[in-house]
Amino acid sequence: MDATERLVEEHLKYREFTDIVYEPDGNIPPDFLVNETIAIEVRRLNQNYSDGVVTKGLEEVAIPLRDKVKALLASVGPPIAGESWFVHFRFTRPVEQWKTLEPKLRVGLDAFARTDMKTRTVVATGQGFELEVFCRASKLHSSMFVLGGYSDQESGGWLLTEMGRNINLCASEKSRKIQKVRSKYAQWWLALVDQIGYSLDDFDRETFRDQVSIHHDWDKIILIDPGNPQRWFEI
Repeated sequence: MDATERLVEEHLKYREFTDIVYEPDGNIPPDFLVNETIAIEVRRLNQNYSDGVVTKGLEEVAIPLRDKVKALLASVGPPIAGESWFVHFRFTRPVEQWKTLEPKLRVGLDAFARTDMKTRTVVATGQGFELEVFCRASKLHSSMFVLGGYSDQESGGWLLTEMGRNINLCASEKSRKIQKVRSKYAQWWLALVDQIGYSLDDFDRETFRDQVSIHHDWDKIILIDPGNPQRWFEI
């Protein structure tokens, strides 16, 4: 069972299903069988990037890069002169390898920390990467620099539109996969671990339902927050 499937299993247990069987028919659909009647297929809902050789989910690059930047910011040290500053980075693939990018970022951050005239500025750049110190924090943090956010230049497009497009792709792809075994179970659900719109609030979800058209032949499609399997909504 991979991490995506484990998260869906946690979600099903949270909803108090007790008869949950993983891969009831072996290494063929469905991924889970609930109460002997509900077949559930699992997939990540994500945007993808291809370098012409390999296709990867956008988050496969973004998340490790974010974690490395956060660790770097923490390592620079505590606030100087009672001030912490928010940092933002933007990137586009391919990103320079960390072993050569990290020293450039550290030099830029150290230079900013030492200057007396602090103002919003791009402190370092590398291949496909830009690091900006953009504003003084309103309260003091444990470190001089705090990650305020990042921009993935490949993840463009209106969020809800991107979600709709990728949900339709996933639903069609999975429908084809289960075609030969569909008659075996009474219900088929598609559980999508949402790597695109996981932070949608209640208003966003209602807007999604009103404005995004999803064409599918599943009994249910469920979107699950990857950070909290207890947060979910049904299409």
